[in-house]
Amino acid sequence: MTDPSGQLAGAPATRRDFGKTLAAGAMAGLAAGVPAIAVEETPSLLGGKPVRTAPFPSWPQVASNDEKAWSQVLHNGKWCRLDGDWAARFEKSWARTLGAARCYATGSGTTALFGVMNALDIGPGDEVIVPPYTFVATINVVLLCHALPVFVDTDPETFQIDARKIEAAVTPRTRAIMPVHLGGSPADMDTILDIAARRKLSVVEDACQAHLAEWKGRKVGTLGNAGCFSFQASKNLNSGEGGAIVSNDHDLMDRAESFCNNGRGTGALSGFVRNGSNQRITEFQAALLNEQLTRLESQAAIRDRNAKYLTGQLREIPGIQPARLYPGVTRSAWHLYMARYDPDHFSGLPRAQFLKALQAEGIPCDAGYTPLNKEAFLENTLQSRAFQRIYSASDLDDYRRRNQCSANDAICGQAIWFYQTMMLGEQKDMDDIARAIRKIRAHASELAHKG
Repeated sequence: MTDPSGQLAGAPATRRDFGKTLAAGAMAGLAAGVPAIAVEETPSLLGGKPVRTAPFPSWPQVASNDEKAWSQVLHNGKWCRLDGDWAARFEKSWARTLGAARCYATGSGTTALFGVMNALDIGPGDEVIVPPYTFVATINVVLLCHALPVFVDTDPETFQIDARKIEAAVTPRTRAIMPVHLGGSPADMDTILDIAARRKLSVVEDACQAHLAEWKGRKVGTLGNAGCFSFQASKNLNSGEGGAIVSNDHDLMDRAESFCNNGRGTGALSGFVRNGSNQRITEFQAALLNEQLTRLESQAAIRDRNAKYLTGQLREIPGIQPARLYPGVTRSAWHLYMARYDPDHFSGLPRAQFLKALQAEGIPCDAGYTPLNKEAFLENTLQSRAFQRIYSASDLDDYRRRNQCSANDAICGQAIWFYQTMMLGEQKDMDDIARAIRKIRAHASELAHKG
C-alpha cells in the first residue's frame, strides 16, 4: 500500500496488523479510490515523523524582469506617479486584463475601497451592506465615512455573504451593497445585482482577494458600479502594498480619481475641485505590478488545477467539507482554500488541536477570521464622539439588534484555511495535505486525549 506520491505509507503490515487497521477505521476513503494512511504512521504530535519537512512555495516569486523594472525606476529618479509613467501603464494593462473601461491605482486595497466610498458620497446617516466574514478593511472604510456597516450573515457552504438575506437588511438609509469575493471565489452576483437594480443601490465589489476570478465568464470587479483590488504582500498579484479601482462608469472614476489625488480635477477640470486625500500608488509599486502581471495568468492556472485536485481528495474525508462554489463561478482565484472542520468525525478533536497537529505535519494552516460584527473596534466606534453626535441612542440600539449573524458565528468556529502559495505547488503537495489530514483522523482519539 502506497501513498499518492508512491512512497510506502508506514512499515509493511502483517495480515493481523492489516485487520487491525481496517477495524480501527484507518482505511477511510479506500472504497472511493483514495489512498489510505496505515495506523502505524504516527502523527508528529505523538512522536511520529511529519508528513513533510520541505517548505511549500515561497512568496513573493521574483524574476529578473522585476529587478530590471524596479532598477529603472530607481535610477531615472521619477519615483512619484505624477512624474513617471509606470502607474499609467499598469492601469491600462489591468483594465485591459479585466475588461474594464478605467482603472486607477492606489496605495492599498483599503484606500481603493475608501476612494469609491467617497466617490459615491457615502456619509453620515448612510448604511452599507457588508459581510461579517472578511478582512477588517471592508468595514473600516464604511466607518471612516461615518456611515454604518450593516452585516448580512454568511452562507456556510460558500463562506460568502448570503445574498438571499440581503434584501431583508435593506432600509431607507441603505446606499450600497459591498460584497466580498472572499478567498478569491465570487459571491452570488446575480442575486446581488438584481436586488441592487430593484432597490436602486450601488454595488461596490471588494475583489481584493479575487484577481482574475470570474462570474459567468466576466472578471469580478467589473460587474457592479466599481471594483477594488489589493496588491498587498500576501495577494496573488503583489507589490508589497498597492491597490486599484476599476469601473465602466467614467463619472464615478473621475470622482474616485480626484479624491485619491488630493481633490485635483480630472480631464478639463484644473485645480482642486473637491475634498480628497493622497492615495496614489508609487512608481516602484507600479513597476513591480507590471512585471508580476506577466506571470499572473500562469500562476492562476496552477492554483486552479491544484485546488480542484485537492477538493477531490478532501471530499473523501469525513469531517472535512471544502467551500462550495456557486454555479455562476467560472473561475476562482484561490487566494484562500477554505473548508469546514467537523470534530464529530475526528473523535471530538477540537479545531485548535487539529490545526496544531496539521502544522506539526508540515502543513501551514489557519483558523480564519473572527466575527467582525462582534469585535471591540465596532462598539468603540459607535461610542465615539462623532458617532454619538450623528446617531441617536435608539438608532444605535436598533443597529446592534440587526447585526446578529448566527451562521457566521458557527463558521468562525469551523473554518480551516490553506494559503494561495500552497496552491502553487505540485500535485504531490496536495497529496501531502490530504495525507496529513487522514493521518490525524486515524489517530484523532489519541490526539484528543493528549490535549
